[in-house]
Amino acid sequence: MTRLRAATLIIVLSGAFLVASSLPAKADEIQEISQLFKQGQNEPAMSRVNEYLVTHPKDAQARFLKGLILTEQNKTMDAIRVFNDLTVDFPELPEPYNNLAVLYAQQGQYEKAKTALEMAIRTHPSYATAHENLGDIYAKMATIAYDKALQLDKGNASAQTKLALVKELFSGNRSVRAPATAKPEPARQATASAAKPAPVAAAPVAPPPAKVAAVAVAPAKPAPQPAAKPVTAPETKTADGGDESAEIVQAVHAWATAWSKRDVHAYLASYAKDFKAPRGESRSAWEKTRKERLVKPKSISVEIVAPKVTQEGPTRATVEFHQAYHSDVINNTTKKSLSMIKSGDKWLILEERVGH
Repeated sequence: MTRLRAATLIIVLSGAFLVASSLPAKADEIQEISQLFKQGQNEPAMSRVNEYLVTHPKDAQARFLKGLILTEQNKTMDAIRVFNDLTVDFPELPEPYNNLAVLYAQQGQYEKAKTALEMAIRTHPSYATAHENLGDIYAKMATIAYDKALQLDKGNASAQTKLALVKELFSGNRSVRAPATAKPEPARQATASAAKPAPVAAAPVAPPPAKVAAVAVAPAKPAPQPAAKPVTAPETKTADGGDESAEIVQAVHAWATAWSKRDVHAYLASYAKDFKAPRGESRSAWEKTRKERLVKPKSISVEIVAPKVTQEGPTRATVEFHQAYHSDVINNTTKKSLSMIKSGDKWLILEERVGH
């Protein structure tokens, strides 16, 4: 059983930094604290981050950093509380769920670890670290089941073979990976350096060295945010003509505008009746989640950047673009793809994919 990979500084989502403020001084303070943590100066780092949180109690970066410091100090229950609170206040972020899973696995609470990783993937389907960690949890749970089978039937050749395969998996090719040279995942490119792994209790199946995610350090001066007004004159590529493509892009901008205005009715009306909700979720459950995410922030701005339309017939099309999302709690930019279908005289969203 391999150790799980913990998400590390600074929180990133779909390749974008979670910038809680545009003030350079704030970014400098977080960067200095993170440097102390990376240098192993946990006590000074904790002192600084606690002082910072007195005046910035809702800052997600600082709270996440505090959770990492507590983990390094082996204050597991305190770290769990910090990461759990982050999942409540910032349910869009997958990293707190991932780190909760690491801590639960350390305690042998594999069901809780599995649930946390499933939530991480639910919020960010392209989060490779969570997918890999979930595979490790499944493997660990499999070894427990095979061991139990062998306790009940020592002559069970099938269970012996499967257990041997799992042991070979985690004592073979993965064990040779050096934890200090992990590269940032493609969707999370940033200035990076090696990070210390979060400690996880050794499993009975010959564990290899812990693997860690690269440290993403926020720049001293955050990059300027795009303008809040909708993007005009988008570039499009079409199969059947510019007029139809313009209507499709207009429908996408209308969807983004409804989202920005937190107009739940108009937002949901942008989706087709047979919209394919992610992960096979029911339409009613998906709508409930979306309503909560539209209503919770005090302000939202969604921009559609450089949309490209590919028409697949008179009533079908795909729109690819970069989505810049800004609210009072989170800023991120992600690549998105919408499958569109024409219903009457309206273009509606049939399927929504992130990272495509």
